[in-house]
Amino acid sequence: MAYREALALQTAIFRHGVDQHLLMLEHSHVFTYGPTSNLATNLLCNPADVNAELVEVQRGGDITYHGPGQLVGYPLLSLQPKHGSSGPADTRAYIHDLEQVIIETLIELGVSNAGRQAEFPGVWLDPDTPKARKICAIGVKVGSGSTERRTMHGFALNVNPDLAYMREHIVPCGIGQWPVTSLAEEGVDASMEHVVDVIARLATNRWGSESSTRSDVVFKHSPDDLSAFSRGEGAGEPVRLIKRLDDAGVQGGLSISVRKPDWMRTKIVQSAEVAAVKQTVRDLQLTTVCVEAGCPNLSECWKDGTATFMVLGERCTRACGFCLVDTQKPLAPDSDEPRRLAQAVRQMGLDYAVLTMVARDDLDDGGMQHVAQCVQSIRATNELAQVETLISDVKGSDALDILIAERPDVLNHNIETVARLQRAVRPSAGYARSLAVLARSAAAGLTTKSGMIVGMGETREEVEMTLIDLASVGVRIVTIGQYLRPTSHHLPVARWVEPAEFAHYKQFGESIGLSHVESSPLTRSSYHAKQAQRSSRSLLQI
Repeated sequence: MAYREALALQTAIFRHGVDQHLLMLEHSHVFTYGPTSNLATNLLCNPADVNAELVEVQRGGDITYHGPGQLVGYPLLSLQPKHGSSGPADTRAYIHDLEQVIIETLIELGVSNAGRQAEFPGVWLDPDTPKARKICAIGVKVGSGSTERRTMHGFALNVNPDLAYMREHIVPCGIGQWPVTSLAEEGVDASMEHVVDVIARLATNRWGSESSTRSDVVFKHSPDDLSAFSRGEGAGEPVRLIKRLDDAGVQGGLSISVRKPDWMRTKIVQSAEVAAVKQTVRDLQLTTVCVEAGCPNLSECWKDGTATFMVLGERCTRACGFCLVDTQKPLAPDSDEPRRLAQAVRQMGLDYAVLTMVARDDLDDGGMQHVAQCVQSIRATNELAQVETLISDVKGSDALDILIAERPDVLNHNIETVARLQRAVRPSAGYARSLAVLARSAAAGLTTKSGMIVGMGETREEVEMTLIDLASVGVRIVTIGQYLRPTSHHLPVARWVEPAEFAHYKQFGESIGLSHVESSPLTRSSYHAKQAQRSSRSLLQI
């Protein structure tokens, strides 16, 4: 995961989270440095020349490196004050605890000579001897004020990284007199998964509780993870991701011919209002997700004179296992679409417009400038209209800032499913990346929204864990609805989720601080969008 995305994610949990979290991940190549770092002396290369970023962060310590093969851990904890007082946290004791978790991990992995080096934080092998070498860096921040005694940043344990980045390109942590090492260099053949297992258990024993939970996410792409178009091979065949469901522990599923339960059956009403919306959309050559995604609420919403417009065409560069949208090579963005959208909003008399989009990984900005222009155009001709945008993750890039600067009334990005099922459900995306996108939106002060579909093999506990994650990064509105299989080429429905379970998710989500949870079998991302936004604003004002 790119460092900037992870920083946005942990910063959001630092600000909004109330539970204890531990994020463990690998970064792409990056050098980070704190306010007291001496770059003139300790940065020995041009980062771009070695395919690395350079990022300033608010933590202790000098310049350090993160990259593949290094396990980075970010404990986001609420510490106890010193000696039972009401004062600040005992930061020294916390660093000692963090070092102890790593020392115990190394001992369990067969490294018996791990310990602390006088005057230098971190974990060392053969400390305080001429052979001392550093295997784990530690740099933390402990909050003050509204985040008093909350922690962020953490440790970086060298499992099997390219040590040249720390030996040739920087003076790691500003400590030039002692070398660095790794588990692999010390002859320890431990997989990253095994190291994670050990640290997760020991960290839970130290900071967790009996109710602690764990979510594993894989976000390492190989060509097979992407749609045929994203691989540069054209449209290709419809996705078949059943094997990935098997890998995630989901087998079988309902046949597409199985009759839906009564609570999933809807009536299509061809009223005059529906006909009027359909005619407006047709006349202005616009696309609605209502039709493209086969939304079961089309009649209800169109009867009310509302519709969710899909911009940037009707062809997506990704091939998610649940989605009906076309995956042929997309056309160039239509420069006149923003004007026609604004005209449609005016003709329909909308005071709340929802814009969604296909993923456009073929565009340098992921389509963000076009979406921003659509928002601008609607507001220019409809002064009272509010605009919600439902967007892709734009690969976690800075292009997201283009839309954030336009400040839509709601920024919506769907996480879609629980962590365990991400690779099967949406292989070109990632759970942590989506949380980072939502975190960046919330940090900008936007009303931030996300959505899930259930009935794909997730458990109730996993849905609750996802709601906690969403609340912890500042999301205020969440939608939850039943998955409906569009065709036999798509992932199967694992089960029909009963209305009582949807009611439970609403109650649970709002009990942990989400402003509004729209949860029912037929809920979709933009269902009751205007009501949800106004409900969220009312609660915020209270």
